[in-house]
Amino acid sequence: MTTETSVPLDTTPRPRRPLPIAGLVVVVVAAAILMLFVTRSDTPGDASPEAGFARDMAVHHSQAVEMSFIVRDKTSDGPLRTLSYDIITTQTAQRGMFMGWLQQWGLDQSSSLPPMAWMSGHGHGGGAVSGATPGGMPGHMPGRMPGMASDEEMNRLRSAQGRDAEVLFLQLMIRHHEGGVEMADGLLKLSDRPEVRSLAQHIVDGQTAEIRLMKGLLAERGAQPMPSILKSPTG
Repeated sequence: MTTETSVPLDTTPRPRRPLPIAGLVVVVVAAAILMLFVTRSDTPGDASPEAGFARDMAVHHSQAVEMSFIVRDKTSDGPLRTLSYDIITTQTAQRGMFMGWLQQWGLDQSSSLPPMAWMSGHGHGGGAVSGATPGGMPGHMPGRMPGMASDEEMNRLRSAQGRDAEVLFLQLMIRHHEGGVEMADGLLKLSDRPEVRSLAQHIVDGQTAEIRLMKGLLAERGAQPMPSILKSPTG
């Protein structure tokens, strides 16, 4: 009778096999898809600073473009026509970016929220612009974006001719740019979204430089800018 000999089990630890290349690729691709999903889903909300900035600055830019078209057709001064052309082209392009962002984020291009509501709690509560004087300095009206020209001022610009039109345009546009700088500065304090911050900083830098240029053009005409609406006046 044959007796079976039992073979002892091999309990020696074996090294783990490395993850196959195909498996590694699957993991990497899955991680990339997950990151893409998170990035796309992490978009600004309807009441976010980014959405409010895009909407308000689009309206702000529209008025600057309108003002620039008006003076361009009223003056033969080379530097002033160049400035108006630069404002028209630059701010039209930037406005297109604002509208493109809102579409990309799945948001309406308009909102029921009052202007500057996105700055609430940061010196712009409920649409009131910081630095407002008790009497309500033009460009500092509650519910209006900073630096915006009133209907009466726009009508004056449309009616003005010659040097008067040039001076009024420069005065209104300096204040308008100051408002744009204030809005862009506000966004920089509230947002960490790279593409929005990049454009906001570009607006601060570009419009600050144009403010200095326009002050020089005003001085050449023997005129002065309106009182600054900035907490720290530019230039």
